[in-house]
Amino acid sequence: MKLCGAGFDAPAKRSQLQKIEEQLNHPEFWSQPEKSQKIMQERKRLEEVLSSDSQIGTATSDLETLFELSSEGEDVAAEISRELSAFRKRLEELENGMLLSGDNDSRSAIVTIHPGAGGTESQDWAEMLLRMYLRWAERHNFETVVTDRLEGEGAGIKSVTFEVNGEDVYGLLQGEVGVHRLVRISPFDTNARRHTSFASVFVYPQIDDEIKIEIRPEDLRVDTFRASGAGGQHVNRTDSAIRMTHLPTGIVVQCQNERSQHKNRASAMKQLKARLYEYEMEKKRAEDRKLEDSKLDIDFGSQIRSYVLAPYRLIKDHRTKLSIGDVDRVLDGDIDELIHAFLVYRKTGRVSGDGRDELPE
Repeated sequence: MKLCGAGFDAPAKRSQLQKIEEQLNHPEFWSQPEKSQKIMQERKRLEEVLSSDSQIGTATSDLETLFELSSEGEDVAAEISRELSAFRKRLEELENGMLLSGDNDSRSAIVTIHPGAGGTESQDWAEMLLRMYLRWAERHNFETVVTDRLEGEGAGIKSVTFEVNGEDVYGLLQGEVGVHRLVRISPFDTNARRHTSFASVFVYPQIDDEIKIEIRPEDLRVDTFRASGAGGQHVNRTDSAIRMTHLPTGIVVQCQNERSQHKNRASAMKQLKARLYEYEMEKKRAEDRKLEDSKLDIDFGSQIRSYVLAPYRLIKDHRTKLSIGDVDRVLDGDIDELIHAFLVYRKTGRVSGDGRDELPE
């Protein structure tokens, strides 16, 4: 089997898995926890790859059978359509795995969303994006934890930070970084006028203890404050929320979702390490940033996607040129097609559309 130019050698994968199984039987295998954990992770990955290979083989055989039945006059068009749809989706998932080759692509992610100028309109749009990503994570059985959320005045959110925990999450979501644009008839405008709102999305890889990020105590200011919330009997009545400021870089993170100050401090430190890691990586990429931007047409300040709900309904990714008319499905978390198109575009430069769709300004 060969996908997107990347070869798949099932016999070689089985041989690798067999060697790992032999290592598991070695008496001293568990004497080095860090090394054994990595090997177990590799074992799991190989088992998943071989399972996918088996599934693809079964699906291919089933499709061949259906086509033979069709050629003999059987009415199996509906079954063929259904099987082809599932087959295509599975191939895209496998191709995504082959396209994720970055050092941190396999990691979990920390996501932040900030509304642009526009008050309630943009704050409501930021909350819509939050719901979209949480629903996407739910579809894929990824664990999510909202670590900091600042409610908007009247509606929406002023900012939110949340974790998405699972394999390859950072690699899948890094194409969401940038400015997202919404065009709709405002539910907050009594004159029912069309409004344009913006919100920015940032994605950082979660950094584990294997990557050493040095944070000197003298470079860190830690403030405690009372967590904000909707109130009620469970409102936090102690100063358990944590805000950390890294003085040399000015990076600020905070966490208030836990009742324990200790847990909030640990979560805030995890966010800070992720932000500092990305900060250092961005400095290293600065020399060839201009070349990358000209190739990918993306940076933290760029408009990457438009979600048009009026006067017509269309979602358009401005990098890949992919257009989707079923906006409700996307806003409900089905963004896999957009993610896949970006990964292909980043790797090959191939776009998904002709880019001729007109979008209102």
